[in-house]
Amino acid sequence: MIIKMPENAKFILDTMHKAGFEAYIVGGCVRDALLGREPMDWDITTNALPEDTKKLFRRTIDTGIEHGTVTVMMGKEGYEVTTYRIDGKYEDSRHPSEVTFTKNLTEDMRRRDFTINAMAYNDEEGLIDRFGGVEDLEKKLIRCVGNAHERFSEDALRIMRAVRFSAQLDYEIEEETKEAIKELAPTLKKISAERIQVELIKLLESDHPEKFMDLYDLGITKVVLPEFDACMETEQNNPHHLYDVGTHIVKSLSYVKSDKVLRLAMLLHDIGKPLTKTNDDNNICHFHGHAQLGAKMAEDIFRRLKFDRDTMDRVCNLIKYHDDRFPAEPRSVRRAMNRVGVEDFTLLLDVKYADTMAQSSYYQKEKLQALKDIRVLYDKIKKENDCVTLKQLAVGGKDLICLGIAPGRQIGDILNAMLSDVIDEPAHNTKEYLLEPERLKNVFMKEHEQGEDHEKESSDN
Repeated sequence: MIIKMPENAKFILDTMHKAGFEAYIVGGCVRDALLGREPMDWDITTNALPEDTKKLFRRTIDTGIEHGTVTVMMGKEGYEVTTYRIDGKYEDSRHPSEVTFTKNLTEDMRRRDFTINAMAYNDEEGLIDRFGGVEDLEKKLIRCVGNAHERFSEDALRIMRAVRFSAQLDYEIEEETKEAIKELAPTLKKISAERIQVELIKLLESDHPEKFMDLYDLGITKVVLPEFDACMETEQNNPHHLYDVGTHIVKSLSYVKSDKVLRLAMLLHDIGKPLTKTNDDNNICHFHGHAQLGAKMAEDIFRRLKFDRDTMDRVCNLIKYHDDRFPAEPRSVRRAMNRVGVEDFTLLLDVKYADTMAQSSYYQKEKLQALKDIRVLYDKIKKENDCVTLKQLAVGGKDLICLGIAPGRQIGDILNAMLSDVIDEPAHNTKEYLLEPERLKNVFMKEHEQGEDHEKESSDN
């Protein structure tokens, strides 16, 4: 069995071999190469000590030298070279308190997480597989190296990684490994939010986001996303739905493309339903206000998991508007584009499509046709450059100031009133029309009166 590796990786191995050291490519790159996938990284393991590695190469970086890792720079590319090691006791369910360097490759491989990640290779010796990695690749199994309870006790993040690899590769998790996950899932509380977030995103962006259900079945969401557990316990007795809220959410994930914002939006679009559920006289379930509450809950979840602001804002925006209903009419579509934002409007349509596809057949064809019609109108509005934002308005604040209107809040109010007009009637988006003296006077007086009414209400309260 021959694995074709990059010239730079081969050069590093050859250099170390000539110096009398053992060296192999190891881990995920071997796994991916055997699967016919393009590896993202080419990691190297060796019996050379870090100081030995540094002597052999002109440019190195001490990326994790206390754990035996030196990054060898080949041009602009970096290759992690790590000394064989035995990990000491894991006191925080994540990092070993100490590491001991070893000269034995098998001992180094024994500390790795899963059999499919515990293989090594070089051209001279071929594939080194001492824990059944090839067999588990053939069986499509995620199995811990050695004792599963020990592997997860060493590093609780491996619990998330097991499900993530299962989703990325479409593999099943081996039974002993699965039982250990169920038992040790609570130890994920010791793992940083940032680490949980990374694994969650990788799972959601995989080709099999439906594997998210494994997180629930194995007791993982109870620790990292308890709001989802409440969704699994919330039935939807409504003609529009087939499933409980949680199952509906998981079904919807597969109907959007592999995109972080879209997959997160689907994961959390109905997160507010458990807290808004009511039943009418016919025992039909309703969830009034779930989108608005869901957006607020999602923001709390994103803060808890340390997400970046841009992702949080975009996803919460989609959740807030995902249940908005508007007819496939130009004026309504323009208003929706203004409300949601032009950048994310097509994503909203993707969310609404996925939501509909994960529902029952009740009025489903009609809903899908309406979405198609809205997309056609959106494309036409974009092509014709109809004004739906203040940036596209033919008039700006400077124009109003030049006419003697004092800077301040009223400028924004007048511009928004003008925008509302041209959204309804695109032909009105000209300076001549918008700045016509009598019309501008009427707009100014209307906004001025509304401002006075607002101040009166505030003082009365």
